[in-house]
Amino acid sequence: MTVVPIDLFASSIHLRQGGTIHARKPAKDPDQDAWQLTAFHAKTDADVHADHWEIHPEAEKIVSCLIGKIRLYLRPELPGQEEEVIRLTAGTAAIVPRGRWHRIELDVPSNILTITLPHGTRLQKRTGP
Repeated sequence: MTVVPIDLFASSIHLRQGGTIHARKPAKDPDQDAWQLTAFHAKTDADVHADHWEIHPEAEKIVSCLIGKIRLYLRPELPGQEEEVIRLTAGTAAIVPRGRWHRIELDVPSNILTITLPHGTRLQKRTGP
């Protein structure tokens, strides 16, 4: 087997059960049964769909800021609570609990890496401020 470099910003890495790893072009319909590692350049909030909440009911998610500065928001679990804000700078990460609504906003253009199991992922348009 020939080992070749993989451009993480142009590929989606799928970590499959049984220990195999596949790199392929990012697709709108990801492999739902494999953990997915995704690295991307984000220049504006639109690149991280900051106007939507996201949830992964099947697994936790790691969000890492490789370069730049971002804010990870967690939706309140109970009515009347405030959003939690986790500030991530270059080289830091946070784990979003399974089934927790979350979103990202940029402080500056950033390179971000995420890992999650996409099965069941949903987006919900954010309302309010």
